[in-house]
Amino acid sequence: MEQRKTKSRVLGLQSLGTVVLFCFFLMFPTLGIGQSGPRISAKVDTVSIKIGEQIQYKITVEADSTAIVHFPEGQTFSPLETVEALMIDTTKNKGRVILQRIYALTQFDSGAYTIPPQRIAINEQPFFTDSFQIKVADVAVDTTKQKMYDIKPLMQVQKSNAKLWWTLFWVLLALAIIGGLVYWFFLRKKPLTEEEKEALLPPYDRALLELKKLENSRYLIQDEYKKYYSELTDIVRSYLEEDVHVSAMESTTSELITKLEMLKDSGELNLEDETIRQFQKILQTADLVKFAKSKPEISVAEQDRKLVEDIVIKTHEALPEPTEDELLLNEEYLEELARKKQRKRIYWAAAIFIGVLFLGSGLSVAYFGFKEVRDAVFGYPTKDLLEGEWVSSSYGYPPIELETPDVLVRQEVKLPPETEELIKELQTFSYGSYVGVFSVATSSVTYKEQSDPNFEAVIGSTLASFESLGLRNIITKQEEFATKSGVLGLKTFGTGSFKDDRSTSSGKAKYNILTFGGKGFVQQVVITWEEGDDYAEDIVTRILGSLDVKTQV
Repeated sequence: MEQRKTKSRVLGLQSLGTVVLFCFFLMFPTLGIGQSGPRISAKVDTVSIKIGEQIQYKITVEADSTAIVHFPEGQTFSPLETVEALMIDTTKNKGRVILQRIYALTQFDSGAYTIPPQRIAINEQPFFTDSFQIKVADVAVDTTKQKMYDIKPLMQVQKSNAKLWWTLFWVLLALAIIGGLVYWFFLRKKPLTEEEKEALLPPYDRALLELKKLENSRYLIQDEYKKYYSELTDIVRSYLEEDVHVSAMESTTSELITKLEMLKDSGELNLEDETIRQFQKILQTADLVKFAKSKPEISVAEQDRKLVEDIVIKTHEALPEPTEDELLLNEEYLEELARKKQRKRIYWAAAIFIGVLFLGSGLSVAYFGFKEVRDAVFGYPTKDLLEGEWVSSSYGYPPIELETPDVLVRQEVKLPPETEELIKELQTFSYGSYVGVFSVATSSVTYKEQSDPNFEAVIGSTLASFESLGLRNIITKQEEFATKSGVLGLKTFGTGSFKDDRSTSSGKAKYNILTFGGKGFVQQVVITWEEGDDYAEDIVTRILGSLDVKTQV
């Protein structure tokens, strides 16, 4: 029995030795691979700097010449800031390659910081460097030579109106051009043509001028007697109609002569019988020329023109002098005629202006859309914020860096006694209100105890504040969020309804709560905006793209 136990013990030791020996032999190929595999090292030229000085962080990678190596890019050295990344230095040695890259890092706040391990990918396989502790010291100031001053309070800076002035300038320029065109083509007194000047002459002077033109015409030379006598009779008939106030243009020869004789008999026209007979003879000759194709001698035609001129002169002299009432009525008539012309021009100008306005509006709406045109003309709060001058700044401690349409204003928050026992410091900055068109706020909280933060409690407190401000039916979703430097946090987002003061119906709001933190502190960014507001959506996207946080207290 004892012998059997001894034998079993020996066999067990032999088996254990075999396993150990087997493992020992297995280590040799593993060690060989390790020696031929990639080697990574990192170092810094100093672990203590002053504010604003730079650290040279060098990463060295030794790998096979066929290996694909990816160095860290961007702000991966947070809380230190990357100033620049120098070119990669390459050295080849017996089928292997040594790659070196140097990063210049800095920090503008004093304190102790940890440069996190950096990830290097070699053939898609990750490798990590060691972390480094860095101390950033304040710059010593000789207060005996440099006088110290208190921190100045916040100052209200007047917002720049440069864009508003440019918009106003272009609007005024467009109105001036349209007004100039309307004035030039419709409102200004254009130079009168010869025909317009003649039309403004009194009937008597116009008739004599037209008879003079007829005398210088080429109708008789060109054997155009019909046109000659037609114009001759039209001139005298038009004169009689305007000056004697008898319907001459529509009357036949006998009817017109009868009307003139009746005016003579009534004493309204002091005209001799011989003059009436001469006028009747000329009208009859004109009728023969126009309707019977008669062709009198040239001398007769010229004599008839002279006789018509005498008839016009004698008729004008035979008319009684107009009374003051007639002159006044005539003057009022001319003034009313001028006013009608002016009103007609104004109506045309207004119609063209309104037409151009509607045409421009229609084309703008068709091209840009109704909402864009409406907001451009009448303005919209979030559109003005989006297109205004943005501000990039750091808020609170630990700092939260982001770009916003306006400066966030520090808010004084009164903490309850039970909360004051836990919180060391609370710094809050905000713009707008939670239940409104748009708002953004940041808060940095440092606790007295260096314990891990309770994100759920902090987010729950923020959602409770939403409810206290009137937000109802809150829908909540969560996902991981990374800042531009790669710091990870928790993004809580969703929607809620609120009572819209602008109408009796309820509106819908969207929100983003971004929470970051570490031992002894929590950082939070809260953004709210109205659902369906495209301008606010663009603002939120830009803010989130600029967001960065410092995770070292």
